[in-house]
Amino acid sequence: MTLPPDALAPEQIMWEGKFITAKTRGRWEFVGRARGIRAAVILAVDAEDHVILVDQYRVPLGTRCLELPAGLVGDEAGSEGEDAANAAARELEEETGYRAGTMEHVGEFHSSPGMVSESFTLFRARDLVKIGDGGGVDEENILVHRVPLSGLAEAIADFRAKGYAMDVKLLALLGPSLLA
Repeated sequence: MTLPPDALAPEQIMWEGKFITAKTRGRWEFVGRARGIRAAVILAVDAEDHVILVDQYRVPLGTRCLELPAGLVGDEAGSEGEDAANAAARELEEETGYRAGTMEHVGEFHSSPGMVSESFTLFRARDLVKIGDGGGVDEENILVHRVPLSGLAEAIADFRAKGYAMDVKLLALLGPSLLA
């Protein structure tokens, strides 16, 4: 297979902030995470078949967004080599107040590969134990939702009707019902 000409063009950094880098390669403009920072996303379903979701205000969207719990890996000074599974466990506790007995690595995924080079590692959290309220750190203002898998489509429709944005990763939970 022949690579397109842009694939061989040099990558140029147009702007770099603390967390994001804007780049070009040939005709393509895209963004990625700065300093090798990665993301971990957690699919947490409890013993009663309820999925643990979070919502928080997302400035780029101008509204609150319903999401799977997630967080950055290696974003704090001195944590550059952080293990993604450890970061996922930490973020699950911080955001939701749940601790996982086991954290299963599912794989690497890209959510918007035509515009963003960032990938995320998906983890399946099992054997959940509620240890706190969650809500995130500092001023994240994260709200936690425990939604029955059997009523997920309806819950998403209700959040949409209230003006919430939906994270693309929710498709991991809706996938089977979309194919029926």
